[in-house]
Amino acid sequence: MTAKVVLVTGGGTGIGAAVARQLAAAGDRVVICGRREAPLRAVADETGAHVVVADVSEPDGVERVVADTIATLGRLDGLVLNHGIIHVGRVDEVTPEQWDETLRVNLTSPFLLVKAALPHLLAARGAVVAVSSVAALRAADGMAAYSASKAGLLLLTQSLAVDHGRDGLRANAICPGWTATEMGDMEMAELGAERGISTDDAYRLATAVVPQRRPAQPDEIAATVLWLLSDAASYVNGVVLPVDGGSCVVDPGTLALDPRVTVDLTQETR
Repeated sequence: MTAKVVLVTGGGTGIGAAVARQLAAAGDRVVICGRREAPLRAVADETGAHVVVADVSEPDGVERVVADTIATLGRLDGLVLNHGIIHVGRVDEVTPEQWDETLRVNLTSPFLLVKAALPHLLAARGAVVAVSSVAALRAADGMAAYSASKAGLLLLTQSLAVDHGRDGLRANAICPGWTATEMGDMEMAELGAERGISTDDAYRLATAVVPQRRPAQPDEIAATVLWLLSDAASYVNGVVLPVDGGSCVVDPGTLALDPRVTVDLTQETR
């Protein structure tokens, strides 16, 4: 079987790096891209991945990544849209500049990447996997811009599935919950500083009502991405798959009825 060529954005750390490792272990050829060269080179040294240092939030970066992939490896079978940023803030707190940057990186950039890669993906009858977030499925305090951008990514992915499923292309999205990545660690460090607890305890607090009671590891998310890219998922198209330890199925209105959960009524209401 001919090895597949898969382009992974945000491939230097976290979920992207885990995807690159698992793809390489499966015998596929991997291209990883991102803005920071050092972590990309570290993953490449481990996996043999081809590195393209580029800012895919800019149109010229998008064109360069796709062109470099084709020039170096000759084809493109899979695209993993894994990059993203977050600006924390409620609707009244997010600045127009933060809103624009979040949508540009998290939504417009994937759109441009798909457009640039599409002729090659169609030729290969390939697959796209978008890494969204549970924040695209459930609203949370202070996540207005991020949630909107990630929800848009879901419908972009499903539109791609509808538009080009007849051409042999599959497009699916995953929605990870809390995952122990570089970005997750930063958020937990902030939470820990606010509450006077360690980062590990902050992860335990953040996942206290997740049925599995822990964050995911990057390899667990990556394994789902690999399945969606593989021929084993050949009739899976347009799916939005939460990979969240069950957090999206929890009914917050019943938590007070669970004897294992303590609800604090002393917090000030707004």
